[in-house]
Amino acid sequence: MHPMRQLYLAATGMNRGKTTFALGLLAALMERGHATGFIKPVGQRTATVDGVPADEDAILVRSVFGMTEPLAQMSPVHIPRGFTKAFISGEVVDDLPARIQAAHRSAAAGHEVLLIEGTGHAGVGSVVGLSNAEVAALLGAPALIISEGGVGRPIDEIVLNHALFARRGVQVAGAIVNKVDAAADPSLPDILRRGLARHGIELLGTLPYRPILSNPTLSMLVDQMPGEVLHAGDDPERVIEHVAIGAMQPRHVLERVGPGSLLIVPGDRDDVIHAMIAADRRSDGIRRTFGRQSRRPERTDLAGMVFTGGYPPRARELDAIRRSGLFAYLVKEDTYQAASKVHDLLVKTHPSDLDKIAEIKRLVADHLDVEALLERFGAWPAPIMRRAPEATVAGARAGTGALRSLPGPMRAGARRIARLGDELRRR
Repeated sequence: MHPMRQLYLAATGMNRGKTTFALGLLAALMERGHATGFIKPVGQRTATVDGVPADEDAILVRSVFGMTEPLAQMSPVHIPRGFTKAFISGEVVDDLPARIQAAHRSAAAGHEVLLIEGTGHAGVGSVVGLSNAEVAALLGAPALIISEGGVGRPIDEIVLNHALFARRGVQVAGAIVNKVDAAADPSLPDILRRGLARHGIELLGTLPYRPILSNPTLSMLVDQMPGEVLHAGDDPERVIEHVAIGAMQPRHVLERVGPGSLLIVPGDRDDVIHAMIAADRRSDGIRRTFGRQSRRPERTDLAGMVFTGGYPPRARELDAIRRSGLFAYLVKEDTYQAASKVHDLLVKTHPSDLDKIAEIKRLVADHLDVEALLERFGAWPAPIMRRAPEATVAGARAGTGALRSLPGPMRAGARRIARLGDELRRR
C-alpha cells in the first residue's frame, strides 16, 4: 500500500490564478487515471447549495468534475462577515483545526492524490489561527506557491510567502508563475527560474496570459458593481479586453478604443457617446475609426459603455445604443471611482463557463510538466522511519569524545540521537 500524496496550493494574493491552476491540474491528474480528491479547508467567499454553505471554489470543483463527496467535507470551515471579530472576542468556541483535520481524513480516504486549495497568501487567516501556513503544517502537506506575471514583483512575493511557510515548518515544493507574456519577452521564464533559484526556490512552470481567464466579463461587472442596466447587450458574458476613459475630444477617444473595449464616460458627454455609437455600428465589419486592435479578430464591436455621475445619456443616444446591441450601464460614481471599481473586479470562474474551463485544461496540459509536479506531492501520512540514519547515529557515537567541547544543549541532543538509534535497532 502506497501512502496518499497531497499538495497545498497557495497564492501570493488575489487574482493570481490559484483556482485556475487547481482546475487544470485536477483535470490533468484525472486524465492520467489517478483517483483524485479536493478540499478547500478555509473559505471566505461562500454560497449555499441544497442548504449547505460552502466555499465557491469547492462548489465549482465539485460541479466541474462531478464529484460526489459532501460539500461539508470539501469545505469544512468558512469565514463569513463578522466572524473575525467574534473569534477575537472569544465567541467562537468550535475547534476549527479539529474540524479541518476530520474533513481532511475523509477527503483522503479512497484517493491516491489530494489537492488542497488555500485562501490567498501564506498569512491569510492568521487572525483566526488558520493561516495557509498553519493549515498546511496542520495537514502535513508541502506547499506550491502561485504568483502572476512580471519579474521583480512575483519573485519578491514568492520569497516572502516562502519565508512564512518555512517558519511553520512547511516544505515549499516550488512555484508557478501565471499570466506570463512569453510571446512578448521569450526570456521571462528563464529569468524567473534563475531569480527564484537565488533564494533556493524551484520554478516548476509558467502559464501564459489569456484575456479570457484574466479579464472580467460584463456580467461580472453587473454582479459586483451597483448600477442600472440600460441595455444588456447581445452577450452578457463578453470579456472586457480593455478599459478606456472618455475624458477627451471624441477623435482622441476613438484612437484609444477598439473591439472589446469598455468605455467609461460621463453620461452627459453627448459628443463622445454619439461618436462611439457611430463608429461601433459600421456595417462593413472594419472599424477604421478605432485606433486599438483586438486580440480576437472575429469580434469587431465595443464591449460596452459605462455612464458615470448618475447621468443617463439622452433618449436619442439611448435608442441608438439599444438598436446597435451595445451594453450600457449607469452608475452613480464619478469617472475615477468607476474606473477604480472596474479595475478591482474579482474574476472568478463559474461552472457554466465552459469555454473558459476548456481553455484552463488546455493551458495546464500544454504548458506544465504534470508528472514533475506530481513528484513534488508529499506522502500522507508521512512514512514512519523504522531505522535511524546510520550516518547520524554513527556520527553521534564517533563524536562522543568531542562532545565535551560542545555546548550543553548540543551534547544532550547528540546523546539523544544515539539512544534513539539504539532503541530503533532493538525494535
